[in-house]
Amino acid sequence: MNRYNFGVIGNCSYLAYIDMSANVNWLCLPRFDSSFIFGSLLDKTKGGEFSIMPNNGEYKSRQYYLKNTNILATEFEIPEGKFRVIDFAPRFVQYDRYFKPLMLFRKIELTEGNPFIIVKCHPVDNYGKIAPQTVAGSNHIRYLNLSSQVRLTTDIPLNYILGKKPFLLNETHYMVFCYGAPLEAPLEETSEQFLNKTRTYWINWVKSTSIPYIYQDEVIRSALVLKLHQYEDTGAVIASGSTSLPEIDQGHRNWDYRYCWMRDTYYTLNAFNNIGHFEELEKYFAFIQNIILNETQRIKPLYTISGEQVPDEKVLLLEGYLQNKPVRIGNNAVYQTQNDVYGQILVSLLPLFIDKRLNYIDMKKSELITEWLLDRIAELMDIPDSGPWEFGTINQFHCYTYLFHWAGSKAAFKIGNTINNSEIKEKANSLADRSEKYIEKCYNPDKNAYMQSVGSPSMDAANLQLITMNYLNPNGGRAIQHLKAHEKELFKDQVLFYRYMHDDLGIARNTFIICGFWYAEALAAIGMIDKAFYVIEALNKTSNHLGLFSEDADENFGQWGNFPQTYSHVGLVNAVYRLSTKLDKPIFL
Repeated sequence: MNRYNFGVIGNCSYLAYIDMSANVNWLCLPRFDSSFIFGSLLDKTKGGEFSIMPNNGEYKSRQYYLKNTNILATEFEIPEGKFRVIDFAPRFVQYDRYFKPLMLFRKIELTEGNPFIIVKCHPVDNYGKIAPQTVAGSNHIRYLNLSSQVRLTTDIPLNYILGKKPFLLNETHYMVFCYGAPLEAPLEETSEQFLNKTRTYWINWVKSTSIPYIYQDEVIRSALVLKLHQYEDTGAVIASGSTSLPEIDQGHRNWDYRYCWMRDTYYTLNAFNNIGHFEELEKYFAFIQNIILNETQRIKPLYTISGEQVPDEKVLLLEGYLQNKPVRIGNNAVYQTQNDVYGQILVSLLPLFIDKRLNYIDMKKSELITEWLLDRIAELMDIPDSGPWEFGTINQFHCYTYLFHWAGSKAAFKIGNTINNSEIKEKANSLADRSEKYIEKCYNPDKNAYMQSVGSPSMDAANLQLITMNYLNPNGGRAIQHLKAHEKELFKDQVLFYRYMHDDLGIARNTFIICGFWYAEALAAIGMIDKAFYVIEALNKTSNHLGLFSEDADENFGQWGNFPQTYSHVGLVNAVYRLSTKLDKPIFL
């Protein structure tokens, strides 16, 4: 069974993946979507290495996060002794702003005995095409000819690292890997100070998180993952920090997810709202607002973290994860038509008008944005699109797209009511009615369900949101019939919920994890509480040893697709919150 046996750390400037052998197998700098500096996840030869391992090849290791933080610990046990590696990306408040440098701190602690360890550090650049020249200083190693100044500062004898020589671990050691500005401060004192401040920051951040009394560990970890994937400089939230981890083994569905998908807007902002983190919500909306005000024709399906057009796909000559090729960077989904984004943004805009806790609102700009988005919905109402699953060769009148046309129009009506704009209200009502007619054209009376698109014979898990978004009355018979029809076709072996059974690339073999959380949320909405719990319990088995979810899972709960996948974690947060509101009982019961 395939499992992603590694964790992720970060500080909202970068992400690093660290496996059970304390090797940094994925680290892109200086941005989420830059070339990897360490990338053995995709090529063990060209990807470089930054590992801390026992010299004895036979060892046991376990990995965990320090409680309620994004600080990762990897413990090793060998016959000669035990030691622990603590990895973290500094993040804390300093001088009234967040300190989040491009520095990876590694602390190696002796816990028992006399273990010999070996430390290797070999960064690369330009996706493995550039290997640096190394120059030893007094207490650091400089890596030259890379895209920026790169330095490893450490109290480990440099000859042991440069020569890849085993040495006796008889005291605590520290390493700081710096991209750009190097560490110019006492190593041990600074490392301990940054570790304590970073730990305090994350603990306090979790304390300020609103969570229900069910699935607290899972919600906390999901909230921490979601936070890591927000690029603080602009507010963008990426789908994942990885590229080309395959949806299906040897299936060629290997995509670059290091970008911000506009179709995720509603779910992401809803999750931030559910966990009570309005600073992140406001930053994300500022990113979206900037994009809207810069576009004149249409909103693209996805953008870079700086709001620019995503590069065209390129294939890299790398071996790939488990030999899965191609390895891609860039994403051609940017050229697809995804018309649901306009409604998604309108629904996401609404809380800025009606939630009194939020201060971020430029009324005039927001009014213009609302009008522009409604105009786009009107313009695109009778035009088919690629749908939520980005079918590359098929455009249809997707039920899901019209659901968001409908919801966005309903949200715009509320906005118009709040700002006393009768033109917005009138246009919004008209568009909601037109959207509803298209949705009803997707209804198949023989199956008692709404199909993927007008005239389609296929079910689609995305249409479960007709229930969770209250297009269908959750207490009505049609909602139950719709849910049961989708269960029958897509809930295979009572384990995982498929998004669809076939597409232009073939028959679906693995499930998109968020679909299961949509199913759990729909079950909760119609009052099937016990089954909702059952589904969430099953889905939790698809997470790894640290509670991190991938994009996809197979029938044996194996992990596939890019990782960690924010969409999956957002799905858990929103499903658990829906379930907790339906429980509605005192905590002592």
